[in-house]
Amino acid sequence: SCVLLSLHSLPQVQATHPDCSIVLYFQEQEAECLQIIRSESQTSASPERPGQQGCLTEWDGVSCWSAVPVGQSQFVACPDIRHVFKKSKALIRRNCTESGWSFPSPPYHNACELEVISSNNDTEAKASYFVTMKALYTCGYSMSLAALFLAIGIFSCFRKLHCTRNSIHIHFFTSFILRAAAVFIKDSVLFSDESIDHCTMSTMNCKAAIAFFQYSVLANFYWLLVEGMYLQTLLLLTFTSDKRYIWWYILIGWGVPMLTVCAWVITRLRYDNHGCWDDYSSLYWWVIKAPILLAIFVNFLIFLNVTRMLAQKIRSPDISKNYKQQYMRLTKSTLLLIPLFGVHYVVFALFPEHVGVNARLYFELVLGSYQGFLVALLYCFLNGEVQAEIKRNWGKWQSSMESNVFNLATQDFTA
Repeated sequence: SCVLLSLHSLPQVQATHPDCSIVLYFQEQEAECLQIIRSESQTSASPERPGQQGCLTEWDGVSCWSAVPVGQSQFVACPDIRHVFKKSKALIRRNCTESGWSFPSPPYHNACELEVISSNNDTEAKASYFVTMKALYTCGYSMSLAALFLAIGIFSCFRKLHCTRNSIHIHFFTSFILRAAAVFIKDSVLFSDESIDHCTMSTMNCKAAIAFFQYSVLANFYWLLVEGMYLQTLLLLTFTSDKRYIWWYILIGWGVPMLTVCAWVITRLRYDNHGCWDDYSSLYWWVIKAPILLAIFVNFLIFLNVTRMLAQKIRSPDISKNYKQQYMRLTKSTLLLIPLFGVHYVVFALFPEHVGVNARLYFELVLGSYQGFLVALLYCFLNGEVQAEIKRNWGKWQSSMESNVFNLATQDFTA
């Protein structure tokens, strides 16, 4: 029917899209109707209750019509589904005749008033839009991965850069690498085969990909929280680095997300084990969302506190100019990242999942894909300490090469 065609023409883009809940609604209604049909067929087949003349229960793709005798009518209301039907209280009638069920009167599209369905041109435009968006975030994550691996290599290779602060940076970079890898894995599992409906996909690989993606996102936010906590600790301890804290930071950055995802997986397995676990309209999604909002809220408080402490220390006459420059250098990157990473998530968390889908997609996928590159740029490539160390080692390497060339030339001349 035209209703089913309209449902299949709806774009299926990602987990937060409301179309999956529409598809699941009709599948649940169909399953319930088919169960009634099976029970009726078993009852009518028994010798105690021979089959009665009339119209049997039928699923027409939208509604379930209960069995009635010949000559009677059946009424059903329009399905109460937003974005599909404008009216939900209108009644539709079907008569039971000797030749079977009559056609719905009035038809669904007249009685329920279907929402405006996108034309083929609009559908093609949306498909092109999402292909372009995928190309953009694939490029962004690829750039971020290259920059992050290079930054980790720089921090690891130069011995003078080995410290607690840069160790935390490496963990932060690793969380971005995991997040980029999780996006690519999720795309390969959910969207590799266009013939598969990801709304109804329910495989172990699919659920594992979603669980890994949620862990990567959580770890990303909690390592940003660790960056803020470490910055505050440095200001409180007046740049006294204590390596004992690193294990607490690792426990917060990797351990809290692991416990959260394990609790979420157990909850979904016991109470909501349907689909691919990518339906963000579920109440159990708050098991993931609440810890992320908590991390953002704590980071915002750290942002305010660090700004206050920084203003006090810069104004203090007891602090030398050199220390003031150190305070500014250590704080500017983290103070920039804390509001940058959390604001859009808080804004979208206040609205239902079906509101601002395109804007949500753009911020989470396109702009979010370049965050790893921005982090590597701020913490590594624009870091004066890193630049000085690279220049020093580059000068030593050039001197070594010139010395080797001179020795070779001298050997050739004396020979």
